[in-house]
Amino acid sequence: MTLLDRLFENVTKHSRAIIAVLLVMTVLVGAGAPMIEQSSSLDQFQSDSPAAKKLNYINSNFTTGNENTTTVQVILKGDNVLSKEAMVNSLQFQQRLRDNQTINETLAEGTASTGVANVIAISAIQQQKVAELKASGAKLQQRGQQLNRTAAGLSDALNQTRALQGKYDQLNASHQSGDVDNESYRQQSAKIEAQLSQVRATATANLSAEQSATFNKSAQQARGLQAKLDGLNASYQSGDIDESNYKQQAGEIQSQFGKVYKLGTQGVLADEYTKLGEQSEKLQQKRSALENGSMPTLAEQLDQLQSMNQSRIDSLTKAVLSDDGGGSGGMASQALAFMPTSYDTGSTEANATMLVIFQKQEGQSSMEGQASDMLVSTQQGMKTIADEEFDHEALVFGSGIISEEINQSMADSLAIVGPLALLFVILTLIIAYRDVLDILLGILGIAFVLVWTFGFMGWAGITFNQMFIAVPVLLIGLAIDYAIHVFMRHREERETNPDEDVRGSMRVALVSVGAALTWVTATTVIGFLSNLVSPLPPIQDFGIVSSVGIVAALIIFGGLIPALKLELDGFLESRGFNRKKRAFGTGGGPLGSILTVGATAARKAPLVVIVLTLLVSAAGGYGATKVDTSFSQEDFLASSPPHWTKQLPEPFKPGNYSAKQNLDFVNDNFVREDSQAQLLVEGDITRDDALEQVKRAEEQAAKKDVTLTLSNGEPQVQSPLSVMKQVAAQNETFNQTFTAADTDGDGVPDKNLETVYDGLFAAAPDDAAGVIYREDGNYEALRVTISLKGGASSSAVTTQMREVADNFDGLTATATGQSIVFEIVQDDLLNTVIESLVITMVAVFAFLMLIYRITEGSATLGAVTLLPVVFSVAWILGTMYLLGMPFNVLTGMITSLTVGLGVAYSIHLSERYNVELERQGSVWEAMHVSLTGTGGALLGSAATTVGGFGVLAFAILPALQQFGIITGLTIIYAFIASVLVLPSLLVVWTRYFGPGARGSIELKSEGAPTPSED
Repeated sequence: MTLLDRLFENVTKHSRAIIAVLLVMTVLVGAGAPMIEQSSSLDQFQSDSPAAKKLNYINSNFTTGNENTTTVQVILKGDNVLSKEAMVNSLQFQQRLRDNQTINETLAEGTASTGVANVIAISAIQQQKVAELKASGAKLQQRGQQLNRTAAGLSDALNQTRALQGKYDQLNASHQSGDVDNESYRQQSAKIEAQLSQVRATATANLSAEQSATFNKSAQQARGLQAKLDGLNASYQSGDIDESNYKQQAGEIQSQFGKVYKLGTQGVLADEYTKLGEQSEKLQQKRSALENGSMPTLAEQLDQLQSMNQSRIDSLTKAVLSDDGGGSGGMASQALAFMPTSYDTGSTEANATMLVIFQKQEGQSSMEGQASDMLVSTQQGMKTIADEEFDHEALVFGSGIISEEINQSMADSLAIVGPLALLFVILTLIIAYRDVLDILLGILGIAFVLVWTFGFMGWAGITFNQMFIAVPVLLIGLAIDYAIHVFMRHREERETNPDEDVRGSMRVALVSVGAALTWVTATTVIGFLSNLVSPLPPIQDFGIVSSVGIVAALIIFGGLIPALKLELDGFLESRGFNRKKRAFGTGGGPLGSILTVGATAARKAPLVVIVLTLLVSAAGGYGATKVDTSFSQEDFLASSPPHWTKQLPEPFKPGNYSAKQNLDFVNDNFVREDSQAQLLVEGDITRDDALEQVKRAEEQAAKKDVTLTLSNGEPQVQSPLSVMKQVAAQNETFNQTFTAADTDGDGVPDKNLETVYDGLFAAAPDDAAGVIYREDGNYEALRVTISLKGGASSSAVTTQMREVADNFDGLTATATGQSIVFEIVQDDLLNTVIESLVITMVAVFAFLMLIYRITEGSATLGAVTLLPVVFSVAWILGTMYLLGMPFNVLTGMITSLTVGLGVAYSIHLSERYNVELERQGSVWEAMHVSLTGTGGALLGSAATTVGGFGVLAFAILPALQQFGIITGLTIIYAFIASVLVLPSLLVVWTRYFGPGARGSIELKSEGAPTPSED
């Protein structure tokens, strides 16, 4: 007796100790179950790829003013969403969001929401402010001109004063020399004084008393200096002073004249000039505030729209939503991004528009599928407000709503699938067992297996995600397999040896099927652990948890449940109850005939069976090369549940699902805020041709099929260059810097780029930080963001964006983004399929050959046992191709799962055939007993497993539906291969490699023709 046989024999010898120990272990391991955490984030499927690293680099180092935010897209529908009423309604909806304290706390600082209504209102306010600034500027200019004319008049008055003073000085000289008598002098001097008085009166006519006094003072000083200058000239002409002294004194007088003129003009108007300067400075500040994008508040926007008539709104709408954005620059130039891609540019009518709301994430992932409870509740609140405000004519689409629907679909799937799986298993067990106690023991065993499995997850810190919904179903099916094999073998033994007691029959049953159960467990665990080669953590975790659950099934149904059964059966029989039951499939009749079809075919034409199997498998293998790979958000978004589910009572009734439908609508009609490719440009980004290369990349990206084109025919691309042009359109200072750096006039700076970057950060720091990364004053990287068509395949996006990135010269450009990271996940999924299949095949092949060499003396029997599983793999992959079913995170494990699950059927039949071959001494008798005995157990286990997985077709999650269907087919194929194909393989093995080849057994029984005689 082998060590394994003695181990199973001890279960019957020490049944009560086994029960006590395993119950205590169940309590201890199960204590970890409450510690399980749940996640639906697609972020967990990321591998450590260069593209993923660069995406994390972008998320960490580039900001857009709304740092660490997530977006909510609200699609507004109506007869005309560009009417005044609709736009006002849009702004009122935004105000209601702010009025809601819970929602408002999550809204981003600064610009919390934006849409066409905001653009129109802000443009109107900006135009009004521009008009006001122009009017104020013109008024100040007019006042300045007026002051300059007044100053010029005062200067002329001083000139006239000096001229009259010159005449006065000549009159005085003539009077002193006696050329003019006293009477003439008095008359002429009086006339000059009158003229001087008239000049002063004219000059000060519009001046204040203080200003007049200042001017009169300057006029008096001017007369004195002019008299001094005239005296100096007379002295120079008479030769009293030389030329050098004359020039020195004349220069000093002229210098004093400058001060006098300044006092008589600017001094007089000093207060006026100061006031004008202050007004000019205030006007410049207002102009700078407008240039730097100081946005009006939502209340101001609402007031502005309400004050405008429909005609004015239509006029502005035409300008803003025209092909060139109406020349308004800045935010208005991006307005078309809020309109459907089918929108007729410049039209004042549209049936849908988009509103974008920014929410703080508080450390949440930037990837899809997972959101905090706060985001979930607030986005649900937004949806409620939108339904009220727009009479259910709005679609609300955000990470919180998506996350909630994914989580809800997981819960709804469990609520539907769990009871259905259990119900199916119970019905199957009723048919197979026809005994209440055995049915209850089977259900109890399943419960304990699940407790062990989820307890392990809690202790190991493994997060429950979408994939793990399949684990309970998987373990229910596999665990009940173990129960059926043990119970049916026990019943067979009691029927064959009626004098044997319960304990003795159970000992024989466990010893006879224990090895097969162990090998089945080992090969199944090998199949699931092969997923450890996957670079995707959730698939690794799924393989580990499933393996632990399968080992738990062996322990529970190989130890605890048999021990409980023999104790209970012994107790009941001691009280006079008959516990002998017939094994399923051993009583002859139609079922027995069906199960022996494989034996009949093996007797008559085994080679024909094998050749046909090879041909079908070859066709399946060809289809396997055509199976696609998929990893996208849509894989986890549920469609509307079938109508019949609405009739289910609570808590089984599923919720409503709209995210997938809304996602499809957004993909078809709008810019997806989360559907973008990004180019990360690193290296010497201050080199002269850096922005020229960015420009070429923009042009190349615009020509790609995956790039989204707005209704004006232009691609939606944000780059350092596009941001610079927007800022230059609003900020004159940066416009000068931008223009000065463009030496060839092509609109792209090609020198002094560091100065241009500095100017951009000075003019618009938030916008600059979204496209340029600098650290400690050094410019490190540029970012180009390209909006993608919503339905673009990740494969096409990856290929085309990498083509754009490869054209940079002297700079390192990396194409990344969610679609590209998802494509890498798809590649990893395909690699997982191939690598896990190869590893599983090689490991199981080596394991079976070694085990059968040790236990049966024939390694070739291990290879024969595995061949039906190889055929099953080809059949299931061919079926996936025919059904158009791709590899995803669940179906991607189907190859290793097929081997792990399918080999169980072959092992049980091979093991039973080998045992019966020794007992019966005839190939055909051994085959008949094996197929009617073990075949019946295989049919029962296959039925429970298929039923268990088949109910996944009723799951809400699409990926689970596909997984349930394909896994159910896998079990069917494995069962068919084991009962129809394996018998022929075993006959050939027996003849050429087994006992027949060694001459130790006859290949024919009495009255039964050999295959060669047919």
